[in-house]
Amino acid sequence: MLPRSADQVVERMRHACLDGVRLVSDRQPVRLRVDEHTSGPPSVWLHPDGSSMAWIIVDIGERDWSKLAYQFGHELGHVTANSWQADAKPAAPCQWLEEAMVEAFSLRGLGRLAKSWTENPPFAGDNAFGEAIARYRQDIIDRYTALADGQGFTRDAGVWFADHRSEIEIPGLNPFAQAMSVTILAEYESAPHCVEALGALNRWPGRTGVPINEYLRRWEASCAELQASPRLPLRLRELLRIA
Repeated sequence: MLPRSADQVVERMRHACLDGVRLVSDRQPVRLRVDEHTSGPPSVWLHPDGSSMAWIIVDIGERDWSKLAYQFGHELGHVTANSWQADAKPAAPCQWLEEAMVEAFSLRGLGRLAKSWTENPPFAGDNAFGEAIARYRQDIIDRYTALADGQGFTRDAGVWFADHRSEIEIPGLNPFAQAMSVTILAEYESAPHCVEALGALNRWPGRTGVPINEYLRRWEASCAELQASPRLPLRLRELLRIA
């Protein structure tokens, strides 16, 4: 990996994800560190040293800029959602929902990156690579849309959640979280201000380890405290028919 080139791609993706988004959290890191590892999944390293730095790990091949941007965007979503300090360990039953939200956050960023790369590439004469980024993104969206259709999410999300809840609430970016991410992406794109609600996540005891009705209630209260838009938690409550 060419360090200077990788820096440029990461910086472009950071702007694509965060430009125009209010950072409302009172728990954001002072800086980011991004490491490339040769094995293991991308992640946020929850280093227990009390540092104010968020530490993102990616695992990609040489000059695989689309994958670098995608992995970095997902992990940056976790950082934005206050999941970067040592106590931010993933937990059922609501980790799947955070995964769906940050996956959509990365896909939104990839769309904006593709446009900016086409118009003003970081590497001279590389405008056409913007189209490759757009295709990479669309392939993911198409795959997740097929999952949503096959699982029954598209027909009725409330029934989908009730029928598959035990499988849905398994932590991680599972196939159900992937299916949900397409709908969250549509929310981000139709109402860009709702992205700021990520900064109000996980500011309560138990984080994702509380039942979904309590998770959404605490998230809505956190949005009110930070004066962030509550549109996203309210929409998810309505969609999944959570009382």
